[in-house]
Amino acid sequence: MTQLVYIVAGEASGDVLGARLVARLREMRPGLGFAGIGGERLAEQGLQSLFPMRELALMGLLEVLPNIRSLARRMDETVADITARRPAALVTIDSPGFALRLAKRVKPMGIPVIHYVAPQVWAWRQGRVKEMAHRLDRILALLPFEPPFFEKAGIPVDFVGHPVLESGADRGDGARFRAAHGIRPQERVILVMPGSRRTEIRRLLPIFGEALRLLSARVPGLRPVVPLAGPVEEAVRTAAAGWTPGPILVRDLAEKHDAYAAASAGLIKSGTSSLEVALAGVPMVVGYRVNPITAEIVRRLVKVRYASIVNLLADAPVIPEFIQQDCRPDRLAAGLEALLSGGPEAAAQKAGFARVMSQLAPPGGGSPSEAAARAVLGAISA
Repeated sequence: MTQLVYIVAGEASGDVLGARLVARLREMRPGLGFAGIGGERLAEQGLQSLFPMRELALMGLLEVLPNIRSLARRMDETVADITARRPAALVTIDSPGFALRLAKRVKPMGIPVIHYVAPQVWAWRQGRVKEMAHRLDRILALLPFEPPFFEKAGIPVDFVGHPVLESGADRGDGARFRAAHGIRPQERVILVMPGSRRTEIRRLLPIFGEALRLLSARVPGLRPVVPLAGPVEEAVRTAAAGWTPGPILVRDLAEKHDAYAAASAGLIKSGTSSLEVALAGVPMVVGYRVNPITAEIVRRLVKVRYASIVNLLADAPVIPEFIQQDCRPDRLAAGLEALLSGGPEAAAQKAGFARVMSQLAPPGGGSPSEAAARAVLGAISA
């Protein structure tokens, strides 16, 4: 009988991780079947999503509350599907709000529950790790400092390395991008990445757009580039339509990496995207803002010094962070201007990026997705 692995991804980055994981699992064990929830990348691997992944792409307490009933219905639907299919393992990817609630309901069925991308409870709400120990059978961790934290609570952890290393973000062709979009030699490309959640787009794109307007008044010849993420593509197109200067919108993954290679600087939301841009060697400023009430709750609970993963791994402020009330157009513009000025800031960032990347390879060799697949197969065989 064909063994089934049930995959649940709740946002664009998890969709990419899931697709790579499925591809490696098929190589290692061709007879496996797959079902679950995902987006375009998992669909390319043949997974037919139970419902549109974009319905789970929410973040923040006040952002989730208006959708609580629909999320509860989708939770019930997912549990019913897992109950009917009885997979050999459930692999939830990131999106801990939905994933951990799902794990709680699935665990009593005796199905191994594997969570890919350790929830950042080491950063805030550390008490939740005890609760997680009753819901998860294994965690696949991306960061080298995570296993000891979760293992203290009795959760087996595999450090599988960070998938950014196999993203291809450092292999773009900047000259090809400039030629394709008619970018003149004196013009400078500014990479703009506001996130993959609808709430992030609504909050950050107006701020980022105004920062670019202010910067362009002081630094002529800017060409903003915004990569599009599937679930929020139309929202980004609408929000960026009135920008001055007008942005180049890119959807194709190879073209996005070409844009990285062409970029002089980046205006990036705090999160995994900053690590990808660091791999490409693009100096950046990081900005992030959530609902003020959500921010106050997080501020009281947060246990780490930095918001950016790059800065956390470096244990130093490699990238300037403009968070919440500091995420203002004038401050973001000033930060970008410093990177474009030819001063020491950009070179210092690139040196910091190299130190960070050296920490992210899986200890067992191979790629991060191969390491993750080995861990999943080990859980199925146990």
